[in-house]
Amino acid sequence: MHHRTFAAALGAAALTLSLAACGDDSASGTGGNAVVSGDSSAATAQADFFTVTDPWVRAADEGMTAVFGTLVNDSPQDVTVVSATSDITAEMELHETVQNDDGGMGMQAKDGGFVVPAGGTHELTPGGDHLMVMDLNRALKPGETVRITLTFADDSTKELDATVKTFTGAEEEYQGGATDTSESDGSE
Repeated sequence: MHHRTFAAALGAAALTLSLAACGDDSASGTGGNAVVSGDSSAATAQADFFTVTDPWVRAADEGMTAVFGTLVNDSPQDVTVVSATSDITAEMELHETVQNDDGGMGMQAKDGGFVVPAGGTHELTPGGDHLMVMDLNRALKPGETVRITLTFADDSTKELDATVKTFTGAEEEYQGGATDTSESDGSE
């Protein structure tokens, strides 16, 4: 039994060293992704292997808006985005779009966050999963850039810059009766 414990500990140490070698930030670059930086305090942090391609925010003068893009996980393990923050709002939520009882589409907070599979992607799209900006503290004009910070299940973080774009569509409402009345198109 003692030999098994020693072998398990030795295997775990070897895996940790292997993953640490893969976490070298010097070769990562952004490669067209809008990722700015990550928490490099732990060599195997979820943020170390994570990028976001084509991040963008829907332009809005006030009220609510949303952030979209493709979450990319280059690690050998699933990663989970559990929250997001930005200086454009005091509150952001991770949202999913689901069918209402009346057959329409509605938004609600996503329990458990966005799980991005090992070596895979997770789309944030209008009418689907997205980062919801609950109450803008300033107008967002097309062409400007917004800084977003994502937090992962292991408390590591990744910052990204998202471009503000004009978009109309994705006719959904909030579950529980709340609706976004900030824009005439009724989208997020």
